[in-house]
Amino acid sequence: MSRQNNLDKIIYLHGIEKEGDMADVKKSLRPTAAELEMLRLLWQLGPASVKQVHRAALQERPDLAYATVLRLMQIMYGKGLLTRDESRRSHVYAAAQAQESLQTNLLKDLIHKAFSGSAKELVLAALRGHVSQEEREEIQKILHEDQR
Repeated sequence: MSRQNNLDKIIYLHGIEKEGDMADVKKSLRPTAAELEMLRLLWQLGPASVKQVHRAALQERPDLAYATVLRLMQIMYGKGLLTRDESRRSHVYAAAQAQESLQTNLLKDLIHKAFSGSAKELVLAALRGHVSQEEREEIQKILHEDQR
């Protein structure tokens, strides 16, 4: 299946208007937990081959097969989550979106879906039992600096 057919399928499955550009497609995609793990590794490594990503993934998941990483990265490329440089013998993959940009989009989606659009409710939910004392003190320090 061609890359264009893959994009058409993604556009159909995610209900994206065709009038938008590729950036709209990338913003609308929501990576799975496994895809987020691969993205996290690529953000740390920078552009990397499947072999390099697999080697890094083995640190946390020693049972992870190379073929699994390869297939997942191919799927992610097809979804537009990764870019691929095919100019070398080993293809080099990179995240299609910067970490901060993707996190912001995922957070906006979470706020909209789970907290009725209220960022305050998200923060309050996060503070209820999910924040260590050290993190709480750091947050208070940031808030006090912003008031100055």
